Amino acid sequence: MDWNSMVLATAGVIGGGTAVAHGILMQRVIIKPMETVCEADGRISAPLRRLGTLLLHFSTFNWLLSGLFLIAAAIWFGQEARLLTGLLAGSSFLYGAIISFWVMRRLHPSWILMTAALILTVWGLTQP
Repeated sequence: MDWNSMVLATAGVIGGGTAVAHGILMQRVIIKPMETVCEADGRISAPLRRLGTLLLHFSTFNWLLSGLFLIAAAIWFGQEARLLTGLLAGSSFLYGAIISFWVMRRLHPSWILMTAALILTVWGLTQP
């Protein structure tokens, strides 16, 4: 495994790990309290509550798959497939970093880790 592959795999580990932490925190801090309020209110049906939960976890799922595909690209894919995988994963990490920075407006692990994953993805895609 060359340096570019190791850097690309590291980007996948950081992006996927951030996604797992994001999913756990999202479930504990946002979804559980929201479900409690919605159940007590009674105006929002169970299907809509389930849909809301799934939509809130969509970015988590996307970042986790992006990380896993970057690791797979580092190990098995050719240069063209690596480039496409890096483009899709990198755009996902870029979106996460920008939105997290805009929302937090201070130093925060979420946008710092997403930015690190993005930079490593770009670095891993450069030709040696």
